[in-house]
Formats: sequence, C-alpha cells, structure tokens
Amino acid sequence: MGERPTRLFQVDLSRRLAQFALKLHPRKTRLVEFGRFAARNRTRRGGGKPETFTFLGFTHICGQKCNGQGFQLWRKSERRRLKAKLREVAEKLNHNPHTPIPEQGRWLGSVVRGFNAYHAVPTNLHALSAFRYHLTRYWLRALRRRSQRDRMPWERITRLADRYLPTPRILHPWPEQRFLVNHPR
Repeated sequence: MGERPTRLFQVDLSRRLAQFALKLHPRKTRLVEFGRFAARNRTRRGGGKPETFTFLGFTHICGQKCNGQGFQLWRKSERRRLKAKLREVAEKLNHNPHTPIPEQGRWLGSVVRGFNAYHAVPTNLHALSAFRYHLTRYWLRALRRRSQRDRMPWERITRLADRYLPTPRILHPWPEQRFLVNHPR
C-alpha cells in the first residue's frame, strides 16, 4: 500500500468524522506504517523496527507470534498510566497508614480487579503481573512505616497479597474468538 491510498484514507476519515461534527486533532493524528508487512517493508528500505503508537491506554506494537511464524499485534499497558495509578495508590496507602490490614487488602483487591478489568488483554500479562508486584511492594512499605520496629517480612506480605489480591490472568479473549462465539459458522 503506497503513500497516496493512506492519505486518501485520512481525507475520507476526516470527511466521515465531519458528518458527526468531529475532527481529527492535527498534533495527535499521524500516519504510521503498521501491520503484517510493516517490518519487512521497513527492513527492505533500510529502516528500523516499525513504530509503536499509544491508543486507549495501550501501546500497540508490531510483533510476531510466539512460534515466530507470522504477525501478531502486541498490546501493552501504557507505562505512564501504569505508573500514575501506582503513584495514586501509594499516596492513599501513606495517607491512611493505620487502616486495618483486612480493610486495606479488600480495597487493594478492588483496585487490582478494576485495573485487570480494563488491561487484561492478550499479550499484556507481564504488565498485569508487574502492577500486582509493585502494588504489593508499596503495601509492604506502608505497613512497615506503621511502627518503628518493623515486623513485616516479605513472606507475610506475599501471603496477604495471595489472600486479597487476585492473580493476573487474561480476561478478554482475542477479537476473532469473541466474534466466533457470536457468529458461528
């Protein structure tokens, strides 16, 4: 696909959005070579890896399937959002340090469930695990700051995390699997 058809697509998209009184933001909209043949085309031209882009809280990456055979879209949680959420949780933990541990555990469990409800897409398991791990570390730090004599070893916080925080798992199937459920052949 050449340069001209993609520019025509952008013009058509702008017209379509104008019908609904919407328009593309010029600084936030750009054309990115992405997809099944992007890596091959860029290496042929002497370029590097295909560009990534961030959309709806995910960084989209041109990747390969685990067996190395074929294109696969990789989605990872946007690092900026993940860090911001962790910072927000750490601030709330430090703001209310003497809340009982079971109450803190239930609240942190709801935070993890909420994060997983949006971010538990295929190829994003590593980010889910990292979120849970760092949240556990912040919880440990908050519990250790409760007294001058720290009695919270890592083994105990892992037991608390296993009790209150859900383990990361993929909740949303691949789009084609979801489509097959609704429209069997």
